[in-house]
Amino acid sequence: MNLFLENIRLALFSLKANKMRALLTMLGIIIGISSVIAIMTVGNSLSSYMTSELSSMGTNNVYVSISRREAEKETSEDGNVFAEEESTVSITEYDLMTREMIENYAETYSDKIRAIGISRNLGSGQIEKGTTNIGVDVLGITLGYCATDNVELSAGRFFNKRETDGAKKVCIVSNKVVDKMFGGDNEAAIGSIVQTAIGTDYYDFTIVGIYDYEAGAGALASYMSMGSTTNMYIPYSTACEISHADYVVYFTVLTNAGVDPDEFANTTKQFFAPYYRNNRNWTIDSYSMASYVEMMSSMMGTLTTAISVIAGIALLVGGIGVMNIMLVSITERTREIGTRKALGAPNSSIRLQFIVEAVVICLIGGIIGIIIGVGGGSLAANLLLKSPATPSIGSIIGSLLFSMAIGIFFGYYPANKAAKMDPIEALRYE
Repeated sequence: MNLFLENIRLALFSLKANKMRALLTMLGIIIGISSVIAIMTVGNSLSSYMTSELSSMGTNNVYVSISRREAEKETSEDGNVFAEEESTVSITEYDLMTREMIENYAETYSDKIRAIGISRNLGSGQIEKGTTNIGVDVLGITLGYCATDNVELSAGRFFNKRETDGAKKVCIVSNKVVDKMFGGDNEAAIGSIVQTAIGTDYYDFTIVGIYDYEAGAGALASYMSMGSTTNMYIPYSTACEISHADYVVYFTVLTNAGVDPDEFANTTKQFFAPYYRNNRNWTIDSYSMASYVEMMSSMMGTLTTAISVIAGIALLVGGIGVMNIMLVSITERTREIGTRKALGAPNSSIRLQFIVEAVVICLIGGIIGIIIGVGGGSLAANLLLKSPATPSIGSIIGSLLFSMAIGIFFGYYPANKAAKMDPIEALRYE
């Protein structure tokens, strides 16, 4: 133990005697470690952010939509497998789901379903009041949409059954609309009639509710957001009346607590399969948000690891630099090595001295790299996502261990070369 501590002391003394050379030697290790840590930090933060955003949409949600049927594969007599050419037939109204199909589905699985949200996008519109106007995306929704898509009202109320059954022209707008059209006065906005341009036609809607619009945090979310427009919700039946169409392209199911979303997604596929048995081009597909979150987390983890491995190549370059400087150091200290061997130092002692020195160089470089990596990664995560950075403890410990391994691996050859020196030739070295 005393010999090991003495070797550490000698290594630190050697580094102190050649500060600039030691710093340049550590540079490759510092760059490699800091790159890996920074990438892992940003990757973990991005993964946590995306998982949180997706989870906020509801991990109990099951999404059901129309999808193109895969081309059927056939096997010829000679054993060759080929698929039919993919159909280019466009989807028609007859290929889409009807509300009767969905009502039958809801009734069949009433013990598993908490809410079903159906929406119909009427496209971009514009609310006008006097000389003031603001762009909106008009969305027709059912009573279950608020539960499936976490729409929370800050003022007013949601649509009632009379309004949805009667296709009344009522709407729910965002606080951004209220700020611009009513100076932020919610009480003045509730019950007011606003004229809305949808396509080439104008409709008068009565505001019954207000929700708080959240574009998301950070530069990434701002970049991905839809700009200044917000959703304007109207009853689904009203949207069908305006668009002169009553069919469903997709809908969202909120399952009851205790129901496995993945299993229920498969059950949903099986339920709708008979409706599309004779449809050669289209079928029903469904997936759960839980499986999507898991897939995204796995994808982000794989991507982060792959980029980290590429960044880790700098560690190998740094290791070669350590080997090079150790060879130089051994050449400079040839007489010292010869003196120690002449005084009876065994080969193992000489070898250990230079391996420890190489490990100390890599360890100090690793610590500096970790500090820079955590700081840089945290700064990048905060600027990009406006969310707390989550440095991986595993990656920090792994980087330290790897830097020590680099020191042992690339320090062994120079150390072994020093240990095998002939003491007489070493003492004669000038």
